[in-house]
Amino acid sequence: METVEPIRKRKQIDALKIYLKGKNMRDYLLFILGINSGLRISDLLRLQVTDVKNRNRIYLREKKTGKAKDFPLSESCKRVIKDYLLQTGLIDGPLFPSRKKGKPLGRIQAYRILSDAALSIGITDSVGTHTLRKTFGYHCFQQGIDITRIQQLLNHSSPAQTLRYIGITREELDAVYINIDL
Repeated sequence: METVEPIRKRKQIDALKIYLKGKNMRDYLLFILGINSGLRISDLLRLQVTDVKNRNRIYLREKKTGKAKDFPLSESCKRVIKDYLLQTGLIDGPLFPSRKKGKPLGRIQAYRILSDAALSIGITDSVGTHTLRKTFGYHCFQQGIDITRIQQLLNHSSPAQTLRYIGITREELDAVYINIDL
């Protein structure tokens, strides 16, 4: 299995937002919700319209860990959800429906959507469904969120695992020593 990286540059995130919004609102919402929640793709794709419609929080049980997950939706997520539901007219069923009536989008198709979108805007790093979760963690770290909090949000067993997972490079860690220069 190919390792994917977080999207580190805000300009690339913004370009992907513009590209996906212009192409397909479902795919745009998948991207927005993924990079703002840190959910695994298996949990994102299992979401139902009723899980998010007129809600301020998402409650679910993680498929991989079986742990309960409860978190608030950001304003951008709530706005995109509202626009998406208005545009599509969805009132129930999968939040991310596939072309097969009543079925959610599959992992492979979600991978293709994200990978193709990244290539279309010129991202050369490997991008896939896990990129959404890694991007969330990476940008939390870049905004100064304590690594143990990010560890807890991602349900990792150690801070070291989280640092490796979100792709913090040796150069980024070295920059701390160079920039602290007391």
